[in-house]
Amino acid sequence: MEGDFIKINEWLLPLSALYGVGVRVRNELFELGLLKQRSFDIPVISVGNITVGGSGKTPHVEYLIRLLKDKTKVAVLSRGYKRKSRGFVLADADTTMDQIGDEPYQMKKKFPDIYVAVDKNRCEGIDMLTDDSVAKGTDVVLLDDAYQHRYVVPGINILLIDYHRLIIYDKLLPAGRLREPQEGKARADIVIITKCPHDLKAINYRVLTKAMNLYPYQDLFFTTLEYCKLKGLFKPEKTMELDELKDRHVLLLTGIASPKQMVVDLTPKVKDIEQMAFGDHHRFRQKDVEKINNLFESMPSPKMIITTEKDAARLENVEGLSDEVRDNIFVLPIKVAFMLGEKEKFDNKIISYVRKNSRNSLLVKSKDEHKSDNSHHSGHRTRTISFRNN
Repeated sequence: MEGDFIKINEWLLPLSALYGVGVRVRNELFELGLLKQRSFDIPVISVGNITVGGSGKTPHVEYLIRLLKDKTKVAVLSRGYKRKSRGFVLADADTTMDQIGDEPYQMKKKFPDIYVAVDKNRCEGIDMLTDDSVAKGTDVVLLDDAYQHRYVVPGINILLIDYHRLIIYDKLLPAGRLREPQEGKARADIVIITKCPHDLKAINYRVLTKAMNLYPYQDLFFTTLEYCKLKGLFKPEKTMELDELKDRHVLLLTGIASPKQMVVDLTPKVKDIEQMAFGDHHRFRQKDVEKINNLFESMPSPKMIITTEKDAARLENVEGLSDEVRDNIFVLPIKVAFMLGEKEKFDNKIISYVRKNSRNSLLVKSKDEHKSDNSHHSGHRTRTISFRNN
């Protein structure tokens, strides 16, 4: 059921109250203009959440990349969590995971023709990505995990909320997992409830829609996860479908924020499942490698290891994995799918916004082909048009 992964540490609630005061003061400083915000003359789409941990940011950013990459020059800007570099880094074919972090590395590897950059200061990062001497022809910037980075005013603010960690049931840090109070959802233009069960009933949609209590200017969507074909991490030519795993003993190896949904989804598809879970963005060390080797060796055959794309980025250069592990470790890619038949509605909202704000993309060219030479359209704008005004 919704909210079933939430755990509240009641004894920490007094600290949560203090934390909430600090966050509210910060947000009020932005509202009063005492902390300065910047708009940009290029489409900027922010994807983020108000909870700690995984709500599906990366697969949703990848969805937007797939939607836009053939029509626009897409740039993704991330903080680059746990990277070993500093400042602005624009990834190329030789960039390592240590330089940009696991999630940006994953996206650059999957989509080599887009710009992927990291910068803790998102304003400076956008300035660099819109400088043709650095990243020529950028049409749209996707901000990965920037909902609390209020120094940037995005044209579209997308808020992701995990179905299993609904904010209406959660508490502020450290008692719960909320980064800011629930009223922070008012900044969102689009709210997406992610990781929904495939068999969610119509009445559940209605209950959730009412419970979210959104404003008229906000759109609510529901997405679920779809698992793709398994691919060998070290032998990518080896592939498997999920329905081929019924006789397999599986070691699920993860270093992500919330692997519970994967366990729930995979358990009925395999003979049995052993879980080895590390913390989010975990860097695998030699002692971890030894544990993986020993546990996998002790498992009965036929057996395999399943890991996530994010973990694969951190595992591919780890030394010491046994030949047996390297031969049998598979990556399970995921994609998001929109529910209630609303994929087209979402796609159109994104494409319409980018078209109205971009000057270089095929989206604009296809639109402007029908305009006369006497059009009053101006090629110069001082700021991005707000999605709410489109």
